[in-house]
Formats: sequence, structure tokens, C-alpha cells
Amino acid sequence: MDAFSAIYAKGVRPRFGEVIMVVGRSGTQKSGFALFWTAQMNLRTLYFSADMSAFTASSRLASMKTNQTTEQVEQGFATNRDLYTEALSDLNFTFSFGAPITWQQVDEELEAYVELHNSYPEVIVFDNLMDFEGAESDYTEQMAVMSNATELARATGATVILMHHASDKSWDAKADPWNPPSRDQVKGGLSEKPELSLSVALDPNTLEYKVACLKQRMGPSDATGRNFAVLRCEPDKTRFHAINRMAA
Repeated sequence: MDAFSAIYAKGVRPRFGEVIMVVGRSGTQKSGFALFWTAQMNLRTLYFSADMSAFTASSRLASMKTNQTTEQVEQGFATNRDLYTEALSDLNFTFSFGAPITWQQVDEELEAYVELHNSYPEVIVFDNLMDFEGAESDYTEQMAVMSNATELARATGATVILMHHASDKSWDAKADPWNPPSRDQVKGGLSEKPELSLSVALDPNTLEYKVACLKQRMGPSDATGRNFAVLRCEPDKTRFHAINRMAA
């Protein structure tokens, strides 16, 4: 069964030319979720990562593809690099690393991508919104990022995926930390801007991974985050699995 079947069963439909926001509190595997999701799509992907180094990203993807833990992969790179190189060979990923992310960097990477592939990427990932230059705490800059991301999606036809943070200090974050944050817990209220906003949470005790659709322009959503799909997460392998149960 497709790992994301429970999410799609909730009516979630990612579309080309639109912006998707993935929000969650600290330590909820947002980057892992985006990495696994885009790897499963295996569309032409340009991935801007300010949260991961090149080695970390390669290790997580190799772990995902070989079903080994990231620790095993990191140790194995020294003695069996060809195994992991082969495992990654069919992925349509291009990475851009470094923080902060700047729009000049985005323009240059896109130009290089088009020069190499003679087409725009089908998916563009930004990890994460607050790692854009000037956007760590400035609401105006964060809104500018959202506006530019929307323009980028329209101009290229790509699905643009943005990681963003939810509050760790709200009452719900302390009382109910293992459920997806509601829309009013998203920092800056920015989840209202994209066409699709997903809220995620990881229960470290059961490794259940809950995904709620907070907003969807052309489909069902629930701003409370209480109507969520449930997956099984393997953080040490950056893998997600379908399970039989879905929350009501």
C-alpha cells in the first residue's frame, strides 16, 4: 500500500503550479517527510536545504532507498560507497545547500537547472521558510517569501513545497504535543496563504505520524487539525509506511 494513501484518502490533492506548506513543531520530521514524499513522487526536483548538509541529505536518501539506518549508511559510505551511489542513481534530485536561502541563489540555481535539463523542475522544495534571508523573525519578509513562492509556482508550473514552524509555546503544544498543530498555531498565520497547508506531528512513543490538512483551496480541510491521517514513521531510516487505522 502506498505510504501516503491515508493522506490522499482524506481528499488531499497536491497540484502542479501551486504552493504547499508543511508545518510542524520542532523535532517532528518535517524535513524527513518532505524528503520521503518527494522521493516517492520521483519527479524532477530542485531541493533548497538550509537545514541539512549535503552529507546528511545523501545519507537520509540512501537510508530510505536501502532500508538501512542512517548510522549504518554513514559507516558504510567509507567502505561501500558504490552501493549507495547506485541506490541513489534513479532519483531525480538536484540539491542546493547553504543558509540563508536568497532569491538570487534561487534564480541562479533555476537558470543552471534549465540550462542542464532544458526544462523547469516539476517540484521545488524550500527547507525552510524562516531560513530565507531576513525571514527568521520579520513578518514582512516572511510574507514576501510567500508571495515570491506563489509567483515562482505560477511562472514555472512547479509544485512549490515550503517547510514552516508551528509554535512550541502554545497551550496545545504543551498539553497535546503529539497531535498536528491547528491553523492558529502556525507562526505568522502563514498557513492561510498557500493553496494547500499540511500540519504534521510525530508521537515519539508509538512512532505514529499524523498529517492533517489545515487548508485546501479545492478540497476538504479542517483548520483544527483534528481530522488527520496516520502513518508509521521510521526516523532512523527516513521512511514512512501506511497503517490500517485512520483517525476519524
